[in-house]
Amino acid sequence: MAAADDVVAQHPFVVAHRGASFDRPEHTLAAYDLALQEGADGVECDVRLTSDGHLVCVHDRRVDRTSSGAGLVSEMTLSQLQSFDYGAWHNSRPIGPPQAADPRHAGLLTLDALVALVLDWQRPVKIFIETKHPVRYGALVERKVLALLHRFGIASPASATRSRAVVMSFSAAAVWRIRRAAPLLPTVLLGSAARYLGGSAATTVGATAIGPSIATLREHPELVDHAAARGRALYCWTVDRDEDVDFCRDVGVAWIATNQPARTKARLRAG
Repeated sequence: MAAADDVVAQHPFVVAHRGASFDRPEHTLAAYDLALQEGADGVECDVRLTSDGHLVCVHDRRVDRTSSGAGLVSEMTLSQLQSFDYGAWHNSRPIGPPQAADPRHAGLLTLDALVALVLDWQRPVKIFIETKHPVRYGALVERKVLALLHRFGIASPASATRSRAVVMSFSAAAVWRIRRAAPLLPTVLLGSAARYLGGSAATTVGATAIGPSIATLREHPELVDHAAARGRALYCWTVDRDEDVDFCRDVGVAWIATNQPARTKARLRAG
């Protein structure tokens, strides 16, 4: 994560929340490819485990909202999940028969594929990986994420600032598992309660950043200074309105998660 002084000297860095998810179906290669083309400084994804042990980028416990299928991610194999269309629900889908859909726009995205895309991009981009909890597989999610990052050679960065990956969770136990196994890997403790994020929880688990919602941060802008005083950056989600982008810039937020990376970057440049 960038130091607070670096951020103040520049502007907040922009993280594409589930990709450019306003303009493309969330968690699809099309959404992330567009975000990277639009200049996002980082991309964010949610990961869950399939019943046969694969990490897939799906936010909800069930696939009902974002696919043509139904059911729990954790109860289906990768092959079963890949049989669904993940783009038809979004208004950006071109009109035409389902079989003609661009697989980048409609296919299930695995974490392996997303990390490969980010690392192959022509400029350094961070990937923010959120592990979802509670889940039936518990700590296995973090173990699988770390194993994947090791395979790509990015689990043990030279420093937190140079890291290409950041692991996040609303679960303090999940953040602690990552910090214990990979001490130099940056972590974000997410939350909606200012007392939780501003208290001892982040210190206890060794988080290098805290992640309040924009609503929480607006009520408690002092969280930025409290985090900085403890050597932590602040990651704020999900920031789409112009007035919220301006607010985050003015109070010194390090990372802004947004569904509209191009618009957010343009707003920051204009400011």
